[in-house]
Amino acid sequence: MSKDNEGGDKLVYFLIGAGIGAVTALLFAPKPGSELRAEIADATKRGLDQARDTSRELNERATELYQTGTERATELYQTGVERANDLAARSKESVNELTERGKELLNRQKSQIAAALEAGKQGYTDAKQADQGKALAAFEDNA
Repeated sequence: MSKDNEGGDKLVYFLIGAGIGAVTALLFAPKPGSELRAEIADATKRGLDQARDTSRELNERATELYQTGTERATELYQTGVERANDLAARSKESVNELTERGKELLNRQKSQIAAALEAGKQGYTDAKQADQGKALAAFEDNA
């Protein structure tokens, strides 16, 4: 059992014991019957009033604890939702950033490959023209 509940149990047992003790004391007191009955009725009424007051206090305390627990649970839930949304947004930003960096790298590589192909074509054309020029010069020399 929790400590709060044990305190409530102890209070109930105390009240029961006090009521039994009061009734026992009244029964053994040397008084006339009508006076004894009046005192028993008064003691019973005080006991019931005290039990109602204690019950009301315990009910109020339980309501306060319930409200506090509900508020705290709501706060924790909202904090969790905010953190999850923040994490999702940061993850999305990171993915977008990495995608953009990948596109930029791909475009640079594409440009370099295109430049290399163009240089290769130009080199081939220059070499072909040089070979044709040599072949023509050799042909003219032989002719």
